[in-house]
Amino acid sequence: MNVKKMIHIHLNWRKIRKDIIRDRWLYIIAFPGLLYFLLFKYLPMGGVVIAFQDYHPFTGFLGSDWVGFKHFYRLFEDPDFFKLLRNTLMLSVYNLALGFPAPIILALMLNELRLQWFKRSIQTLIYVPHFMSWVVVVSMFFVIFESQDGLFQNLLSSWGFSKFSFMMDMDWFRPMYILQVIWRDSGWGTVIYLAALAGIGPELYEAARMDGANRMRQIWHITLPGIRATIVILLLLKLSDVLDLSFEHVYVLLNALNREVGEVFDTYVYRVGLINGQLSYATAVGLFKGLVGLVLVMFANWLAKKSGEEGIF
Repeated sequence: MNVKKMIHIHLNWRKIRKDIIRDRWLYIIAFPGLLYFLLFKYLPMGGVVIAFQDYHPFTGFLGSDWVGFKHFYRLFEDPDFFKLLRNTLMLSVYNLALGFPAPIILALMLNELRLQWFKRSIQTLIYVPHFMSWVVVVSMFFVIFESQDGLFQNLLSSWGFSKFSFMMDMDWFRPMYILQVIWRDSGWGTVIYLAALAGIGPELYEAARMDGANRMRQIWHITLPGIRATIVILLLLKLSDVLDLSFEHVYVLLNALNREVGEVFDTYVYRVGLINGQLSYATAVGLFKGLVGLVLVMFANWLAKKSGEEGIF
């Protein structure tokens, strides 16, 4: 290494140290988040090697036999593979088609409210469900829809209909799932969109009103284009989880009567990996999910850039 290159490296390190000292409080604030991702997201990635092994906890990574793509072949030859893929994709499509636009629509409606105290009250009410666990949410829906003395069953009886079990019926599993997702997460999802809406200049609306544009035309030509970049970025991030549904939510909804349409990759990994002890096979399933998500994000990001948006990388 020549002297000139060493001096260049030394100057770069001095600049980095100077920047760290200058922004030390920002780094201190960011440290817990960085530590979380390091410990729970990046370090566990080393465990994916067991997808290519017949892993045994007692022999460890070094003592387990390497089997190549054996577990991936088993996954694709499994009779349940297409059922799992179908169920997971169907719930993801429901989530993208109905769950993703819900906070956008809700944010647009909140943005139209002029009474600030009323707007803040509504925001508080719709934020609350996000802080409930899925166990609590499903339990509430069970009491409302399933309990023989519950509100919905009594309404059915009063209208002359026979009582019906919604959460035990296969045909109602997906509608109940997406209804719970919308009810719990839509309010919290409006936070980012309301922040993006706050960045749109009021002079644009004033000019539109002077030109005779009504509220719907202002939303279509000013509001939606103003938050388009935010929508694209959040959609790209959503696509990365297309095969990664909320395990807790699906698991508490799942039962013997709706398993045919409710079993997804997440619950399957739990059943074969933790309950049956097939750790290598479960890791292969998880790695397959991650690779599909990565491909979808890269393709969607490329498509977004081709359409003139910034993308996420």
